[in-house]
Formats: sequence, structure tokens, C-alpha cells
Amino acid sequence: MSAAPDLRELEADLQFARQIARRAGERAIHLRELGRWTDPLVLGDVADHAADGLLQGYLRGRYPEDGILSEETADSPERLSKRRVWIVDPLDGTKEDRTGREDWAVHVALCIDGRPALGAVALPTLGWTLWGLCWPGHERVGVDSQNDARPTLVTGHLPGPARPRAVCSRSHTPAWVERFAQSIQGTLVPCGSVGFKLSRLLLGDADVYAHKRGLKEWDTCAPECVARAARWHVSRLDGSTQVYNQPDPRNDELFIARPADAERLRRAALDAGALAGA
Repeated sequence: MSAAPDLRELEADLQFARQIARRAGERAIHLRELGRWTDPLVLGDVADHAADGLLQGYLRGRYPEDGILSEETADSPERLSKRRVWIVDPLDGTKEDRTGREDWAVHVALCIDGRPALGAVALPTLGWTLWGLCWPGHERVGVDSQNDARPTLVTGHLPGPARPRAVCSRSHTPAWVERFAQSIQGTLVPCGSVGFKLSRLLLGDADVYAHKRGLKEWDTCAPECVARAARWHVSRLDGSTQVYNQPDPRNDELFIARPADAERLRRAALDAGALAGA
């Protein structure tokens, strides 16, 4: 069994993750404000790669022995031999950024031996960065604010409302998600990226998030770290725990809810067809 990570090192790693997630978001915002690219597809690509270059530079400079998995950089099997691997999404919600929407995010997370350890989810258009240390026994969560508003985060200690609000994709809502919302007598809260969906939960605008297809490790790792640090339940739809730094980064499923409600809502999602079809 590998030795437990040094808590002081994890705290330093968390501080660094918070800083570089914020800076990558600022880079993307700056490029949008320059107005040099009128084609939104080009602007999205420019911002994505600029943010990735910034994150790669910071991480490789400070942690040359760690592995990195990024959506925007060619993957290398070398990371599979590393105990510590940074999993980043330079611009989670490229489609939202391209269209000038606010519901996109920057993800920076560290996993150790395949387990999520810490993460930061920057919300550049809001000026906030949600962060969490989720190593067992040392959990803590918070938000950095670049403006006068500092929101209070909703932790998972208490049960949610009788009619839960289910966060879902703004661009496409599968039939099973609509059936799920109806079965729990809830409502749907559409929005963009995975990181922004997490923020709807922790900022009190939604109560459950169930997703069945199309996700990769860089989509889920940082949001999972923050949710776990806030004592929310996080699992796959079948109830199992996600293991990170896998040869194939596709993990598809994500389920987040308050622990008191998690099993009931997860069963409702399955009954609605979350794993059976559309």
C-alpha cells in the first residue's frame, strides 16, 4: 500500500491549483475581450489552447515528476506509471464560451493512486473559484472571490427539498432525464458545463445531477473533488466509485446528490432508464 500523502504538501498543491485555474480562466476572458476573432469557433479554439498552454507550463514547471491528463494535449501512457496525476480541462464548456455564455469553467484536479485528492473549478465569468480538498479525514471546501460577492456553499450534511431540482444539459435533455424529474416530482435546471452544473448544486440552485454518457476524466475529476470536499455523495450511476488515471479516460457516468437523498434519487434515475437507453 502506498504511503499517505503529506497534508502540508496537499495544502500547497491545493493553493497552486486554485491559482492556476483562476489564471487560466482570466486568460480565456482576456482573449474574448480583445475582439480579434469574430468567428466564435476560432475564438473557442484559441482560448482553449491558450488556457491549456498556461496550465501545462505551470504544472510541468512546478511538478516535473507528476503525470498530466488534459483534454487539449495529446495523451501519453507515461502518466499511467505515475502515482500523482493532474487532470485538467482548460475550458470545460467550449460551446458555451464560443457563444458568449457564462456557464463554462476551468478544471484543475490532482488524483493520487487513482483517487481524487483535490480540485479547483474556476467560474471566470462570475469571478469565483470553487475548491476542495477531499482526501479522507482532511476534507475542506471553499470559494475564492475576485469581487465583493462571496457566496456561501451548500454542504451535503442536510437532506434536500421534497421536490428536488435536477441540473441537466441546456443543449440536449435525454428522455430519461425528463422521466427522472417527473418521477421525483422535481424540476429541471438547464445549464452548460459539468463544472458549472456542480456550482448550481453547491450554490443552492439545484439538488441532484445525474449523467450517463459522454464524460471524460477531465470533465468529472475537479467537480468530484469539490463535491466530495463539501460532503456530497459522488458515484457512478451504478453506485460504484470512479477510479481515475485509467488507460481510457472515458468514464461516461456521474451522479451527485446529498448523502441523505442519494440512494433514493439514484434508484429513481435507474428506474427512469438512466442505464437502459434513451
